[in-house]
Amino acid sequence: MAIPFDPHELDPEEYGETKTTLQTDHESAIERVREVCTDAGFGVPVEFSPSELLNEKVDADRDPYYVLGACNPRMADRALDATDGRIGGLFPCNMIVREVEPGTQEVYHVSIMKIARLLGLPVDDDEMDAIIDDTGEMVDAVFAELDDGA
Repeated sequence: MAIPFDPHELDPEEYGETKTTLQTDHESAIERVREVCTDAGFGVPVEFSPSELLNEKVDADRDPYYVLGACNPRMADRALDATDGRIGGLFPCNMIVREVEPGTQEVYHVSIMKIARLLGLPVDDDEMDAIIDDTGEMVDAVFAELDDGA
């Protein structure tokens, strides 16, 4: 299947890539990200550890890797309307915490709202632009707080 654009030519800003590094153990980083997301207005209804699952199921020997599925219900509701419900295939907004090395954790996020825009999902471009701005401010607040505490 051919992609209608070269993903390597995209600026990470176009899909909302954001990351930071925390100098702490893996469990403390997960707790910190969960706390900061909650303070910024996100709930975390879904959490799981792909590394634990893969290590158990296929003996993958993965370093710690954890997904916090963050969600702001107001934004999710608006985004469902702005995309005729199709953005649900991208829900939730994931925050990844992965151990780069012991004592060093990377927190990583891409904007599902910006990805939805790239995929042509919006049926209401003006509302989607507003959602991208609003969620972008929330994510920026999360990463600013993580960077301040790093």
